[in-house]
Amino acid sequence: MLRVNGRSHELAAEPHVPLLQVLRNDLQLNGPKFGCGLGECGACAVLLDGVAARACCTPLGGVGAREVTTLEGLAADGALHAVQQAFVDTQAVQCGYCLNGMVMATVALLRSHPQPSDAQARAALSHNLCRCGTHLEILAAVQRAAELLK
Repeated sequence: MLRVNGRSHELAAEPHVPLLQVLRNDLQLNGPKFGCGLGECGACAVLLDGVAARACCTPLGGVGAREVTTLEGLAADGALHAVQQAFVDTQAVQCGYCLNGMVMATVALLRSHPQPSDAQARAALSHNLCRCGTHLEILAAVQRAAELLK
């Protein structure tokens, strides 16, 4: 049994199968992206009980009873999550490939540090790669999201 975005799923996948593969192939949740496959880039990030985790290197058997939240699970009642809205407001996206990881890392950061300093935001996002160079806009999105969540 796997809980994703508030719903339970019965799966026939082996415990060693990466969570990312199950999310994308079995559950058709395409927010998490396959980037490096090594847990280095952050494109595959999800929340496990509210903590950012790399789905490409998390085996299905390692998830256990924890709640998995994907990018698709952040929005509620047709409204974007405040972090998603902040990324829109600050135009922090170019190609969008890193977006999933940046958003998920920001959600996790703001849960533990509702008003993060610039240094805290940089540290929280330092393991997410963006090759388009929107780093300043992404940092602005973190601060905008903090404002929206006040």
